[in-house]
Amino acid sequence: MRAFELITEEIPPLTHKDSGEKALRWMEEFKVSHLPVLKNGNFVGLISETDILDKMDLDEKLDILFDHLPRPYVFGDSHIYEVLAKVSEHRISVMPILDRDEKYLGCTDVYRLVTMIANTGSIKEVGGILVLEVNSVDYSMAQIAQIVEGNNARILSSYIMSSPDTTKLEITLKINQVELTSIIRTFERYDYVVKASYQKSSGDDDIQQRFDALMNFLKF
Repeated sequence: MRAFELITEEIPPLTHKDSGEKALRWMEEFKVSHLPVLKNGNFVGLISETDILDKMDLDEKLDILFDHLPRPYVFGDSHIYEVLAKVSEHRISVMPILDRDEKYLGCTDVYRLVTMIANTGSIKEVGGILVLEVNSVDYSMAQIAQIVEGNNARILSSYIMSSPDTTKLEITLKINQVELTSIIRTFERYDYVVKASYQKSSGDDDIQQRFDALMNFLKF
């Protein structure tokens, strides 16, 4: 999925002639803490709620309140993973999206990103979750997939986490089976460390409800 597919029409940009008070009002209305600012249709930067609240006269125009604004953005043809990386790097709630000529196309927000990741990452699919730990030099997704498929299952999605202070990788697998015992035993026979497993049980049918609650929290 590309960034231009993530653009939401629900969050309009501010202009340099808008006031700080208007910016705060819009942030509250659209449930975000950042908004893009345009000047003559060109993207000049991203304004934050914190920066505005530090100013004394909120009735002033934004170009008077701020001489310079940070300009985090992604290009429209950027992959969704790059969008997520930039959002995390800058710790922002809204990401401006530009074309290759740096013309403003629109923006996306954290709520839309989380929703898209949930839909594309098979989070809503029925299944179980395994968390493996392996040495980075031993990592082979081909072997991991072979072990899962050898137990008549398949991997719906996966992601890898690494840390600069260790040579180990943490691999999270979403598998299309709710009973993972045989898969876990096979991984252990191949000397994989199974750090955690999350399997569906009669008392654990609220995963979807928790996901929906998270979405409602981010949106409202």
